[in-house]
Amino acid sequence: MTQTQDPTKIRNIAIIAHVDHGKTTLVDGLLKQSQTFRDNQAEMSQELIMDSGDQERERGITITAKVTAVQHNDYRINIIDTPGHADFSGEVERTLNMADGCILIVDAQEGPMPQTKFVLSKALASELKPIVIINKIDKSAARIKEVEDELADLFLELAVHEDQLHYPVYYAVGRSGKAWVTPPVNPDEDANLEVIFDAIISHIPAPQIESNKPFQMLVTALAWDSFRGKYAIGRITRGQVKPGDQVTLCKKDNTMVKVRVDNVYMSHGLSKFEVPGGVAGDIVQLTGITEAQIGDTVADATSPEALPVLEVEAPTLKIYLGPNTSPFKGTEGEFTTSRQISERLQKELETNVGLRVEEDGIGFLVSGRGELHLSVLIETMRREGFEFEVGRPQVVTHQENGITMEPLEELIIEVPAEHVGTVQMELGMRRATLKEQFASPKGVTKLVYELPTRALLGLRNILLTNTKGTIIMNSLAIGSHPLAPPLGQLRNGVLIAFETGITTPYSLQTAEDRGNVFVGPAIKVYAGQIIGLNKRQEDMEINVCKAKHLTNMRSSSSDGVVQLTPPTIFSLEECLDFIENDELLEVTPKSLRLRKKELDPNKRKRVK
Repeated sequence: MTQTQDPTKIRNIAIIAHVDHGKTTLVDGLLKQSQTFRDNQAEMSQELIMDSGDQERERGITITAKVTAVQHNDYRINIIDTPGHADFSGEVERTLNMADGCILIVDAQEGPMPQTKFVLSKALASELKPIVIINKIDKSAARIKEVEDELADLFLELAVHEDQLHYPVYYAVGRSGKAWVTPPVNPDEDANLEVIFDAIISHIPAPQIESNKPFQMLVTALAWDSFRGKYAIGRITRGQVKPGDQVTLCKKDNTMVKVRVDNVYMSHGLSKFEVPGGVAGDIVQLTGITEAQIGDTVADATSPEALPVLEVEAPTLKIYLGPNTSPFKGTEGEFTTSRQISERLQKELETNVGLRVEEDGIGFLVSGRGELHLSVLIETMRREGFEFEVGRPQVVTHQENGITMEPLEELIIEVPAEHVGTVQMELGMRRATLKEQFASPKGVTKLVYELPTRALLGLRNILLTNTKGTIIMNSLAIGSHPLAPPLGQLRNGVLIAFETGITTPYSLQTAEDRGNVFVGPAIKVYAGQIIGLNKRQEDMEINVCKAKHLTNMRSSSSDGVVQLTPPTIFSLEECLDFIENDELLEVTPKSLRLRKKELDPNKRKRVK
């Protein structure tokens, strides 16, 4: 693998799309067909090669933007694979400035979706040259012509200048590694991704460079390994860099730090290789700059000029995260103190540009771009051995002309016609405004709502249950509006453990008569822990540790085996959706426990 010295042979491209439209799968195909891996390498038979994180593989989504590169003939193509979820749009925003063009992937059945609109607007505002790929054309419900018309409308709405309205369209089955210039009669016919490589080389411009000026690079990503330490990743804006060069790190707070570049690396597939230097237009990874943060500029030591700092949209949700205060604290986690949690959050801030952290008593207020953004952080910390408690997600408000404003979202729902009434009733209770409603020929109704971000909390799980899992819903932040009155409690009261102990089948049988139970038999619980959902609106304390009194009387009815319904086990996101303002979620590497903030029942009554 050799370094490309000629900047005209470099192409920097971002892959953008709505979630699950096939970005990562297409990147897999480009990696495999460019002979990036040997035929006998494991990656040749692997799927979702770029999704390297545990949670990315489990959830089937991209969480962090990845930079890779392939060599095609004489051309070096740097590929940036971006997330499709709105919650990780900070990742999209920080990496688009490394690209000169973008590949927009759209599902041939679903067409442009909310996140398609968001990522395309960002790409066009950055003046990236677009290539459109209509993917999954082998779907039985594919509607290629309609999707082309919808894309034309979307470009007309978002284009910054007229040139962006002229974009090439290709047709693909990403999973099979096939693409065509015109829709094929039979998607099963032989094809490969050569037309995509040709499109990138012919339609995406080479980087606009100033190779004779002093070196300058904006740090847009960071990486670590135990061999070289921290890698500062970015695209060289001008000049060139070699190992041993003296450079200046221009920090975001306007301070300057003189440092030396130890090594220069470039990507190739999933690995990196050392190069004798990088030229303007290339995406490189520099070691030796240990204090680098995302948004800093690495510049020539003789004329250090900082580039504009990355602008990332503000967070929409915040959550309290602090050390565990339950009676079981310290029994299941390795890192439990406020200091350890603080250090971990500070480390997260280095790479997670959409996150904000501020102190709040012994804990912290962590602000992010949505529930998924925050829950991925919570799950990551949990897997690393942290034990802590989190509060109910709250919206982040701001002031405009003395008026408190809250975030507003557009919600697009697709649901079978028989469940439309259920959806409308639930969204009516949440004060959502119906903007559009139209039925498709296949019995699916599309509903477009506007509603405050806080009204979305807990909505997905309720609608999935009420529509028997048939609903498809996507949301996108569209601005803000004046803060509306608070919503009432949208769920029933809870069943609360009366005393600390171990649950018994006998007492759980009684609890089942009162509502839906969250714990099974022989489980340790503490007083104030939430063990179920009541059938009524109010909270109820119940003793789930009570054993049956032994007597010397025998009865055919009372000595039978206790038949219990399996308990309802919530996922992390479901727990966050469930809790109210006076409740907390205890998170440990082994358990998720719902609890009241105030464990003492007498104090709890006084607070009310």
